[in-house]
Amino acid sequence: MPDGVTYSTDTAGVDWDRLKSSLQRDQFDNGRSAGQLRASFENSRHSVFAWRGGELVGTARALSDGVCNAYIVDVWTCATHRREGIATAMLERLLDCLPGQHVVLFADDAEELYRKLEFEEQPSGFARVVGQWLRGG
Repeated sequence: MPDGVTYSTDTAGVDWDRLKSSLQRDQFDNGRSAGQLRASFENSRHSVFAWRGGELVGTARALSDGVCNAYIVDVWTCATHRREGIATAMLERLLDCLPGQHVVLFADDAEELYRKLEFEEQPSGFARVVGQWLRGG
């Protein structure tokens, strides 16, 4: 376990504006506002936050039907804290909450990490944005 890192599932202590700024700084921002980030995490089945010295240094969340299917998204570790095992610890916590489920994630990088956690590359996937990105009905 990474030194000095604690993990929580509670969104109450998250400064969403600060998280938004951190994501932008790390080029991990997908355009959500601070309020949309909060809604994304609060509406997820499971969320994990990594903290070091009062600073939020990692996030991960899972969307799940609670029975057989789950999707892991927003796996982020602050650039200055990468390669310390924080993402692994967050993912292990999420996976512990998803027994018996088919768990999917999409990644642009960190393939080595996901393979280490026994994720297998799939031959194809499909995606579609309904309407305009980040504009709900």
